[in-house]
Amino acid sequence: MGTGNERTAAVLLRMYGRTYAEEAGIRLRDTPQPLYRLLVLACLLSARIRASVAVDAARCLAEAGMKDPRRMAGATWQQRVDALGKGGYRRYDERTATQLGDGAQLLIDRYRGDVRRMREEADGDPGRLRKLLQELPGLGPAGVAIFLREVQGVWPEVHPCFDGKAGEGAALLGLPRDPGALARLVARADAPAFAAALVRAALDKEIAGEVKEAARAGKGH
Repeated sequence: MGTGNERTAAVLLRMYGRTYAEEAGIRLRDTPQPLYRLLVLACLLSARIRASVAVDAARCLAEAGMKDPRRMAGATWQQRVDALGKGGYRRYDERTATQLGDGAQLLIDRYRGDVRRMREEADGDPGRLRKLLQELPGLGPAGVAIFLREVQGVWPEVHPCFDGKAGEGAALLGLPRDPGALARLVARADAPAFAAALVRAALDKEIAGEVKEAARAGKGH
């Protein structure tokens, strides 16, 4: 199976290689609606709250019809609060409901509701893209990192994207923290899922031990 690092990466992918977008029911493509839904998910995941709660809240917002900026901005503040609360996102629901409404309106006013226009404005510069993304209310460096980790599969210019949290998971697994070195361990198409799996390892220390043991035993099913 190649080097020990490649074996560990392959086992991690088999056991935990699922993007957060997939968990939230988002079929990520380079089209406006899934990109916007990923942006909302990144905003929710960036708060100090369990990832599973953020994923559930993102699903509930979508189920309530708030799948694009116009519908998000057109919903009442209370409707946004209620959808977040249904997903268990109660600690930050009121502030987040305001931020989602304001962010949706900004996307409409500046980018005609299409996240791809933000990418166009960045003109292939990942650093510029980060700055533009951080202009959205509630989307700080952590949220931007989450968005870019997941979107690297459809926006090639941000690949490889393995942020500090993914690096923490890599260190626990005995893998290199360098984004380029991590990218070389898996197929390019697997980079988003690999990054998400590394983050899960950082958030749950038991995962690293489980994966290392499975890699040594030649398992990972």
